[in-house]
Amino acid sequence: MAKVIMVQGTMSNVGKSLIVGGLCRIFKQDGYKVAPFKSQNMALNSFVTDEGLEMGRAQVMQAECAGVKPSVYMNPILLKPTDDVGSQVIVNGEVIGNMKAREYFAYKKNLVGDIKEAFNKLAEWADVIVIEGAGSPAEINLKADDIVNMGMAKLVDAPVLLVGDIDRGGVFAQLLGTLELLEEDERARVKGLIINKFRGDKSLLDSGIDMLEEKGNVPVIGTIPYVKLMIDDEDSLSERLDNRDTDSQANVIDIAVIRLPKISNFTDVAPFESIEGVNVRFITSPYELDCADIVILPGSKNTISDMRWMVESGMAAKVKSFAKKGPVVGICGGFQMLGESIYDPNKVESEKARHISGLGLLPMKTTLMNEKHRSQTTGKFENMSDVFSSLSGEEFIGYEIHNGASTVNGKEVRAIQNDNVFGTYVHGVFDNGDLALKLVKAIADKKGVNLFDNLKMDYMAMKESEYDKLAEAVRNNIDMDMIYGILQDEQ
Repeated sequence: MAKVIMVQGTMSNVGKSLIVGGLCRIFKQDGYKVAPFKSQNMALNSFVTDEGLEMGRAQVMQAECAGVKPSVYMNPILLKPTDDVGSQVIVNGEVIGNMKAREYFAYKKNLVGDIKEAFNKLAEWADVIVIEGAGSPAEINLKADDIVNMGMAKLVDAPVLLVGDIDRGGVFAQLLGTLELLEEDERARVKGLIINKFRGDKSLLDSGIDMLEEKGNVPVIGTIPYVKLMIDDEDSLSERLDNRDTDSQANVIDIAVIRLPKISNFTDVAPFESIEGVNVRFITSPYELDCADIVILPGSKNTISDMRWMVESGMAAKVKSFAKKGPVVGICGGFQMLGESIYDPNKVESEKARHISGLGLLPMKTTLMNEKHRSQTTGKFENMSDVFSSLSGEEFIGYEIHNGASTVNGKEVRAIQNDNVFGTYVHGVFDNGDLALKLVKAIADKKGVNLFDNLKMDYMAMKESEYDKLAEAVRNNIDMDMIYGILQDEQ
């Protein structure tokens, strides 16, 4: 059976996902077959496997770090929030329905069998499984029937590494407070503490670490520096969503991404973020479009609700005005918004049937369907014009996750271009090779500016390089001998 180690955190967004990814990469580099695992993930960024099953993007990133194909067994339960008190529940890649928080809390004990089965499937071939927790194991109001933190650790008898985020302050209180709130048997599982996102001189931490180890009786096995990486983030807590930089003289092309209230799969714009001279901003106010060179409408978990927000915020009118002079791209939910109308006769997104007008930038109508379309997709950009002509003839690989069917004159379509506007259902459509760079260069040419000389791009190769950089940061700042000792039950 596989060796197991688990990474838990003092709170959300302390860097658990990246540390798991870093460990997966290190174990791969050291010659082991490794698999990531997260029993329950709450996120709106999702992916579709070869089998047409849906899973969280964070475990896809970790699988890529491990050099293995993403599998739904790595994330058997995915929760996609639909509103402030409820989520769509996806088990083993399939939607089983929408549940309110209290309803799911009572139901989730029924999913332990699915979690065990998924974990055991990975254990059949992996040498090492690196498990990621969620939130904090010290959420004492949620500890009953826990299936993702200490409950998961007990289920598979996993030793635990506890991570705290020093960048947000109070890291010693985070770590000690978490240990203090654990049960005695849970605390015994914690074999090492990690201080993450440190900036500055590590020696200044020495006295604090000594006291932390004395009071917590658990060794600090690493202090990992704050490292800027172009790697997919788990959810909308991402710092990338707060980027508002419009003043840098190094920025040649400005991309405005509409930060929809129910934004999903914002990782679709990641290839643009990796291009030197390109600034990607996630915006919420119409005035922020004024200096943009291209506008992107990303995916949405609730297209009708987000379309209503577009209208009420004034963003819809601003985007329609912008499309007269500059390119607009819509992906999945954003694609649906570009059309003339969106219908929800089957109450897919609400408890009552709804209809809302779209932006009217593409001549199509969308009807939301009960059954979710999930597939990996390959294709070619055909007959593109204007700035999009730079993509004509280029092949793409991506995936689709949507409930809607969009039609033009009764014929179903999955992508349309009309003058300055392009829309598609395909997530990851710009991930391949240098497609993002080709589009950016065309926009720069039309604008009459030059990107940096000899600028080249291979997004997939860039990601591999970033994974190696992540592994280097973790390996150089954590006691890997102790990690291997924990795996071999030597600690």
